[in-house]
Amino acid sequence: MTTREPPLDYTAFLPEDHERALLVGRVWRQTPQPGPALVVIRHGEVIDISADYRCVADLLDQDDAAGIVSRIEGESLGAVAALLENSLAEPPRTPYLLAPCDVQAIKACGVTFAVSLMERVIEEQAAGDPARATELRREFQALIGSDLSQIVPGSEEAMALKAELQARGAWSQYMEVGIGPDAEVFTKAQPLSSVGFGARVGLHPASQWNNPEPEIVLAVDAQGTPRGATLGNDVNLRDIEGRSALLLGKAKDNNASCAIGPFIRLFDDAFTLDTVRQARVSLRIEGEDDGFALDDSSDMRQISRDPLDLVHQTIGAHHQYPDGFMLFLGTMFSPIQDRDGEGQGFTHHLGDTVTIATPALGALVNRVDRSDRLPPWTFGIRQWQIQMSHQR
Repeated sequence: MTTREPPLDYTAFLPEDHERALLVGRVWRQTPQPGPALVVIRHGEVIDISADYRCVADLLDQDDAAGIVSRIEGESLGAVAALLENSLAEPPRTPYLLAPCDVQAIKACGVTFAVSLMERVIEEQAAGDPARATELRREFQALIGSDLSQIVPGSEEAMALKAELQARGAWSQYMEVGIGPDAEVFTKAQPLSSVGFGARVGLHPASQWNNPEPEIVLAVDAQGTPRGATLGNDVNLRDIEGRSALLLGKAKDNNASCAIGPFIRLFDDAFTLDTVRQARVSLRIEGEDDGFALDDSSDMRQISRDPLDLVHQTIGAHHQYPDGFMLFLGTMFSPIQDRDGEGQGFTHHLGDTVTIATPALGALVNRVDRSDRLPPWTFGIRQWQIQMSHQR
């Protein structure tokens, strides 16, 4: 007799108030011309709105995007529970979730929390050696001695600390973006390259010291207005970036190294930027091969730069994004829990399951693999344009 699996508790992956949340996503459909479709979630039903909006960036640019999502009609693709279950299957079954963005640029902010600032300095000084990190952590905590989370970047107090650290020979380029006037904003991934809920995320095969970075991601329109938010995993290779900050591209942008999802939740009266500012983002890592478990969280109230400040440092007279952009806001998560031996700290094992969650946005779930073993990224802008033309 075959025992059936219990039904998936899909509510665990949706906002706690999902019945009122305005959720936008993208799914892969196996239609006569297979490709992505734009969907909204309403009363637990997945509704394809591609007949009216073929592009998430177009939808977010509408002045009444929230109103449109609340009332637009379209083709039903069934229950959201089935969509989530399809996305978690290996291999996934169609329709399944993609990253909920398309042609937008994927930008990310680094060193926006004091804890992550300290760990970046340690990575740099350790030159990618996790065994050296424990000793350096003790040294820097004794040297700096102040609570960096209380220092406003660019303030007189921050500049005084900078001068003191320079005099002690302890200044770092990470300190510059952590407490200086200018935020670190970099390109995390290319448009259409991010993976979604249920997909495997990739580690560069050269990396031996790495971790997830759980973050809130703002969906910003072409005018620089945040329209909503979602969750993201800014997969991080600590050894590669630690060897040199000039290797940031290799450390951050690899096949499947950026996960976003499950849905973009649009801002409305029930979900605002203040919700983001007050959010606590939880992280759970479960090891497949060793039973390892790690639970941690990032409290957005401890961010050193306001989300709107990060948006304004990204877009303005100095830089435009005609297709809008997705902006990772940074994380305070820098794992130091030993996994493979004393003093070795944390690093991923292949097969790890990573769950990033916050009550207002739901949960993003991915498993860890190597970038060179995952399906290559082939669906780029030209292929997207061809697929869009076939839908007309």
